[in-house]
Amino acid sequence: MIKIEGLTKYYESDIGRQYIFKNLNFEIPSGHNIAILGSNGAGKSTLFRLLAGSEYPNQGRIVTDLNLSWPVALTTGIHPQMTGRENARFIGMINGIKDLDAYVNRVHKFSDLKNKFDLRVSTYSSGMKPRLAFACSMGVDFDVYLIDEVTSVGDAKFRRKTKKELTKRSRVANVIMVSHEMDELRHFCDSAIVLHKGQMHFYNDLEQGISHYKAL
Repeated sequence: MIKIEGLTKYYESDIGRQYIFKNLNFEIPSGHNIAILGSNGAGKSTLFRLLAGSEYPNQGRIVTDLNLSWPVALTTGIHPQMTGRENARFIGMINGIKDLDAYVNRVHKFSDLKNKFDLRVSTYSSGMKPRLAFACSMGVDFDVYLIDEVTSVGDAKFRRKTKKELTKRSRVANVIMVSHEMDELRHFCDSAIVLHKGQMHFYNDLEQGISHYKAL
């Protein structure tokens, strides 16, 4: 389960506090692959950062007994002064991977970075960094994968590979996904949460959630 308890999140601005969520209580159901839907500014990215623990609420908390991924393919956990290999080994260590050599080899193969795997990430192109991050994510057995527009990563060949791998993962774990592509959400998800005016509404049927979102 993932419980949101009394959660308040705001950002300071020149015109005062801008609230994304205010005293929000909600339980994200387990056992579903969930699409997160909402208009621009509804709080989708903020929710992801809060779930991943990369950002904290101003009040309240999120409680879970599940092992959640960081937002897959986002490069916030990748250190630019370390090589791809060093990043993979470090990420494997902090996630409790027992066979680090095997994990690093899987990341190397999946990322398809070839000899650039041993260069500093600061030298990588904008497309190479998320490929490394995605490969690192897929090497860890999470209960829930947080997916943010991930199938836009890399070239067409790599996008096909990410879709295939995520499809396989979604059958043995769960995904919570943000995407502007409805066909992509229909491929991976069976249900939806619609964010609107600081509230969250769960739809067991994905199409009902999409209809609500389109009517906003």
